[in-house]
Amino acid sequence: MPWRDLDGILLLDKPLGLSSSQALQAARRLLGAAKGGHTGALDPLATGLLPLCFGEATKLAGHLLGARKAYLAECRLGITTTTADREGEVTAEQSVPAFDEAVLEAALAKLRGRIMQVPPVYSALKQGGEPLYRKARRGETVAVAPRAVDIHRLDLLERADDTLRLYVECGAGTYIRSLAVALGEALGCGAHLAGLRRLWVEPFTAPAMITLERLAEAAARGEAESLLQPLAAGVAHWPALRLDASLAQAVRHGRPLVWPGADDARGPHAAFDEDGRLLALVERRADGRLGILRGLRPAAGS
Repeated sequence: MPWRDLDGILLLDKPLGLSSSQALQAARRLLGAAKGGHTGALDPLATGLLPLCFGEATKLAGHLLGARKAYLAECRLGITTTTADREGEVTAEQSVPAFDEAVLEAALAKLRGRIMQVPPVYSALKQGGEPLYRKARRGETVAVAPRAVDIHRLDLLERADDTLRLYVECGAGTYIRSLAVALGEALGCGAHLAGLRRLWVEPFTAPAMITLERLAEAAARGEAESLLQPLAAGVAHWPALRLDASLAQAVRHGRPLVWPGADDARGPHAAFDEDGRLLALVERRADGRLGILRGLRPAAGS
């Protein structure tokens, strides 16, 4: 299939074992999309929702990166590893002390809200322009500063022997591996992340995820494009600004104009033309004019 300009968002159910970049390239080949990007990496260990942006939708990717996310996580107590997950080498094994629900809930409670978290050494986080995992693989000593993250929900779903099944809702920049490590430390026995599935990413809170197998079947029928979400789906949680033909034309050409919405508008808005196409991400400037945060040039029907 030749590469083509294609605008839209694919709600991919990333399979186990593929990196986010590998999953993106597989989907991109099946779609024949000339341009694509993902909205925040999932480790090869993880499965679940990975929104992939194609064409003009790549301009929305940065805004999706800061979105709230939800996960199902399996935390294995008593074993710590070099990578903080099951793929690393075991660094220590400890017996898991007997503890009741009250002790576990107290440990979970300390990890809710805004907390300071140390990212894993084996992560794609960059230091001096280089991913930390490359430094770690070379045997370098890597010091990672803690940073603030938001844990909106952290609930125990099930306890089976030394494995805890958790539901997590969190903000941008959170590492679930680090959360598992912190929980193990709080319980005094160490822990690592044994499994992870991303359930949703805002605004896709009830996603109908598409597997690579389903995408391949649709591609074979020439119907893969029908599985894409429109650009507007990526900003469904933003207030909308409807523009008439003349205002839409001004936005397309980047001409300054007086803010056409409510005078008390705050924050970013999604601007649409009369045909419902997403034209730009905009906001009301201090001088009362419309400021363009990101202009888009979607194809008809996007």
